[in-house]
Amino acid sequence: MNRKANGFGLYWIVIVVLLGIVVPAAAQEATPVPEGGASTIWTSVQPEVRPFSQEMMANLQVPEGFEITVFAEGLGNPRMMAVGADGTVYVTRRMNSDVVALRDANGDGASDGAVAVASNIPLVHGITIHDNQVLLAANRTLYVADINDDGSLTEPQIMVSDFPESGQHSARTMAFGPDGMLYINFGSTCNTCMESNMENATIVQVQPDFSSRSVFASGLRHTIGFGWHPLTGEMWGMDHGIDSLGDDVPPEELNRIQEGSNYGWPFCYDNQIVNAFIAGAPMDMTKEEFCAASSAPTLMYQAHSAPIGMVFYTGSQFPDEYVNDAFVAMRGSWNRSEPTGYSVVRIHFDDNGQPMEFEDFLTGFLIEDGAAVFGRPAGLLVLPDGSLLVGDDTNGVIYRITYTGA
Repeated sequence: MNRKANGFGLYWIVIVVLLGIVVPAAAQEATPVPEGGASTIWTSVQPEVRPFSQEMMANLQVPEGFEITVFAEGLGNPRMMAVGADGTVYVTRRMNSDVVALRDANGDGASDGAVAVASNIPLVHGITIHDNQVLLAANRTLYVADINDDGSLTEPQIMVSDFPESGQHSARTMAFGPDGMLYINFGSTCNTCMESNMENATIVQVQPDFSSRSVFASGLRHTIGFGWHPLTGEMWGMDHGIDSLGDDVPPEELNRIQEGSNYGWPFCYDNQIVNAFIAGAPMDMTKEEFCAASSAPTLMYQAHSAPIGMVFYTGSQFPDEYVNDAFVAMRGSWNRSEPTGYSVVRIHFDDNGQPMEFEDFLTGFLIEDGAAVFGRPAGLLVLPDGSLLVGDDTNGVIYRITYTGA
């Protein structure tokens, strides 16, 4: 496949991969670690997982007027979701290497059971539907299958097999943009390093016939959740901050993803702050110069919350003030002394399509004063009836959130 490199930041050519763990004292003084910073990483806490039960659901909280029920359970490791023209919900199961289809034939708001429609696709994660075809993104491979009249799939065919090495971030997500192009997240291979493959830590743009691809935006550690505002057509994405700088450093980022922009990783974080904990520098400029020229985030969220699924609400069931806002699944921390995340948040956008603030939407998975959890939100999907599905990839449950009135 032919590739062209474009965008600020792609000019640096690296020879070796350097980890930024040990730095001179002077460099550490240049960017002080805030209180609760790097020293706290050694007391990080990953809550114990409790099994799902109806009793556990009593802990879940949604805004007044909303109701949460179980759409499907017993799914193991459900990740990303897409819905077909007939209402069939397709779910990737990364650890099972397969895709299952869920249908609600009687319209009672619950699935009639899972049916495997694709298998033997190791690390399958991203999914999107286009022109009656299901596209599936695995670690290094893109598959395409036709949707049959009964909702089953034909045998997935390999269309692309040269995705870059994934390393630490093997979960690929993808979606078609308003321009008809396919966009894929290629996360970084590491926590902080200088990548030798310029497609890592980027979002790439792929021609719809898969003939070529190019880097659309770079300096993105792992923008696993992204989408386009329904009114403005602008692309927005949630990027994961790096680990090992402490409880509150660096924040998760909401970025306006623009062609040719570089968002700073691994040399910068937060509002263009220089990362003193990585050795080396971009070619032909200092880290300070590079960070000043990088694109700063529009909004920031609590560090280590681990944003994963993201979807704009385009349904008609929720109140009008939710339309064109975004929902983000915060899968939850494993690297913080006090766990955070394990929730779904709403990003409120103003009438001009600009993000204003984050607010909690679905909470309560974190229990026992943070010592335990009974779910980690992952995939999000707006159904044709306007309800919102929230997948839990730890206990294998997909929840359905509806609006029933104030």
